[in-house]
Amino acid sequence: MGFKWSLVQIQSPRPILCNNPTSSAGRNKVNKSKINVGLIGWGTVGTGVSRVLINNFDLIRQRTGIILELQKIADRNVPTMRKGVNIESSRLTKYPDEVINDPNIDIVVELIGGVDDAKDYILKAITNGKHIVTANKTLLAKHGQEIFSAAYKNNISVCFEGSVAGGIPIIKALREGFAANQIQAIYGIINGTTNYILTQMSDNVTDYQQALAEAQEKGYAEKDPTADVEGDDAAQKITLLTSLAYGIDMPLENVYTEGISRITQKDIQYAKELGYVIKLLAISKFSEGKIEVRVHPTMLPERSMLANVSGVFNAIYVVGDPVGGTMFYGQGAGQQATSSAVVADIIDISKGILNNSPIPVPSCWHPDNTVSIPLRAINECQTRYYLRLIVVDKPGVLAQIAGILGQHQISIASVIQKEQHGLNTVYLVMLIHEAIEAKMQEAIRHIDELEVVKDKSMLIRVENDL
Repeated sequence: MGFKWSLVQIQSPRPILCNNPTSSAGRNKVNKSKINVGLIGWGTVGTGVSRVLINNFDLIRQRTGIILELQKIADRNVPTMRKGVNIESSRLTKYPDEVINDPNIDIVVELIGGVDDAKDYILKAITNGKHIVTANKTLLAKHGQEIFSAAYKNNISVCFEGSVAGGIPIIKALREGFAANQIQAIYGIINGTTNYILTQMSDNVTDYQQALAEAQEKGYAEKDPTADVEGDDAAQKITLLTSLAYGIDMPLENVYTEGISRITQKDIQYAKELGYVIKLLAISKFSEGKIEVRVHPTMLPERSMLANVSGVFNAIYVVGDPVGGTMFYGQGAGQQATSSAVVADIIDISKGILNNSPIPVPSCWHPDNTVSIPLRAINECQTRYYLRLIVVDKPGVLAQIAGILGQHQISIASVIQKEQHGLNTVYLVMLIHEAIEAKMQEAIRHIDELEVVKDKSMLIRVENDL
């Protein structure tokens, strides 16, 4: 692309990096520095948030002048203690309504996850005049418009830095730092589970199932990893980033999504041989008046900064005019990174309450928003491709396949053919010049129907300009 690169590395936890300052514009100016916080959900992230609020109480007060009081915690399985958290049992409850209806609580932090219950609690809290902090990407990707409409109506602030990339302040960057920029593209490694799996497959020559099992053993992958490995988690996150970047309410269902479960060790090795690394990449681009949003395995040049993001780390590369290219890197999930982002949101909302600042509803979910940008469907996209086939080892096979590609105006850039000892089949690997997705898919359909092709083809998109 020829863009100038700059690198922003985020070390987690870092509670002073925060979301957009928000406020309680409908209230009278508050002549106090104490803000009462209620927490709904005391799991991994909730425990981290409570630990930061309690253990860093003096530090927060010293740096901000704000007294943040953790008034109440609601969790269906409330114990008397959490590791590293010292809080009176009188502040614990099983009932979220005790947080939502408490007149002394200024900010409600929702950390239960899921959609239906979380949405109900947030909407009730908004109606009761509570400001909201959430890290719930699924909820916002599906119901952001409804939540922010209610917030606008009730003069309430909603912050959500922890919903995307943990401790990396990408929400703040898009809402504030890049406010004067026309965003041209966002490329993100925004799922730590899949990045860990692909890193293990690349560095330790393990297969997909073994790498997944290791991720589960280390706590990097859920017992049911479907949302991560099939790309749904990354799709929800890039939906939010797209909405903020372009000022539209991006429909989640319009994000093309493909996971990593079909990636084999052969693909990893062939990518290396060709000078590439495979990553699950979330892509959002604006060009020629249209936006394209997609999540899929992508081959990146080994020299690319994104290609060198390893393990559970996340990275987001934003291209804007006039800023050029900026890279954000850091812990993308986990208790410390996410709790840092959540507490930063709490501090920002507290500043807004104390200063009686205006409420910054994101333009994408503002009731008066009229921005409409056409979406480019996946079939309209143009990119380069990696194509892997298992074919019968006999003369004329390559000519058959090349002929089909040629009929669809698709040009081959390079070919690798590796025999399998003792078998009558070979691996045939091609790099394809830039082609239209619809034509590529049609060609693949015809190729897979050939008798000489012995397994379903593997197609991976290639991004050379990162």
